[in-house]
This record gives sequence, C-alpha cells and structure tokens, in this order.
Amino acid sequence: MNYLLYRFIKTIFFIFFKVFNRLEVIGYENIPEKGGFIVAANHLSYLDPPIIGTALKRCPTYIAKEGLFRIPLLGKFIKLFSFSVNRDRVQPSTIKEAVSRLKEGEIVVVFPEGGRSVDGSLLDAKRGVGVIAAISRMPVVPTLIKGTEKALPVGAKFLRPAKITVIFGKPIEIDKDETDKQFQNRISNGVMEAIKNLKCKIKNYENNRS
Repeated sequence: MNYLLYRFIKTIFFIFFKVFNRLEVIGYENIPEKGGFIVAANHLSYLDPPIIGTALKRCPTYIAKEGLFRIPLLGKFIKLFSFSVNRDRVQPSTIKEAVSRLKEGEIVVVFPEGGRSVDGSLLDAKRGVGVIAAISRMPVVPTLIKGTEKALPVGAKFLRPAKITVIFGKPIEIDKDETDKQFQNRISNGVMEAIKNLKCKIKNYENNRS
C-alpha cells in the first residue's frame, strides 16, 4: 500500500475516532519499533481492523476472510492492505503468505478467535495464530480491544459514540524450535490467556481512574 495514502487514511481515522469515540491507546511501549511481529486481538466488531490500524504507528497487513474481497468497491480497498483466508479451511498458501510478510519485516494482524464475539466475551482461539507464530518464530503482541461492540454492534448500520480503548500487551517470544500441532495449540491458548489478562488489567485501570 502506498505509504502516503496510508498516512492520509490513518490521520483521518485517528481524528475521527479520537473525537467521536474518545479512542484511547495503552501500551505503546510494548510495540516493537522495527521488524516483523504478529498483533493478535480479540474480535468484537467490523470496526476492529480500522481501529487496530489507527492505533499502530506502522502500517499493518490483515488476514481477511474471502467474502470481504467480493464486496463492490470495499473489496478493492481491503485488498490494498490485506490478503484472504478461508476461515472454514485455512490453506497452506495463507500461512506461507503470512510467514513471508513477517520475515520481510511487516506487521500481520490476526484475530485468533476466527470470528466476532456476539456478546463481547472472549472465545477460544483457533490454531491459526499458533501455526503462523511457530513457523515464523516472530513475537506475538496480545491486544485487547474494548468498546467496538458498543460503537458498532453486530447487525448495526450506524456508528455510535461509545468509547473505544486498545491495549497492547508485552510481546510473547517464540523461543522454542518446535512446529508440531501441540506446540501450535499451546501458543494459541497462551495468546488468548494473555488477552484475558489484559481484560483484567484494563478493568483495574478504569477503576483506579474513577
């Protein structure tokens, strides 16, 4: 994606979300300044990808479901910063593409739950994030998104002025030379556990401010 175009879009989104949804980003110090890494976030709303892109200081790449690329106009826009995945059956080519981009120094955003949570609760992780992390050996930054389920709930047609918060956790380093399914599942489960811990952390953070 053209860097100047990305910066322009990001600036517009940042101003909008900051004013309309009081966007707050916590944990910038946990984001690696260079090199490839995985951002693994919970998934609540269609707002989540643009919110993550707005919160990050570098341009990320998304793994998006195939159906989004077939939407007129929007599909072409999504293609600028995403590559597709079949959520029912992840193809080896998708994993290969993600690993390749990570090793080239890109940020790859994944939603480990594999779909949106209707009620805002955290779902069990699919194995995909563990597969990508185990093969690439790249760190995983657990990320919690809060408020998008209220700003744009499942089925809603219009954006609401609910507060949105993003919190980045400490990177999870992949320090073992393993790639078997058991190891991949342990990574995926560990990522979701880290996101759960961020949920407790943000609750304490908000209680201390009130």
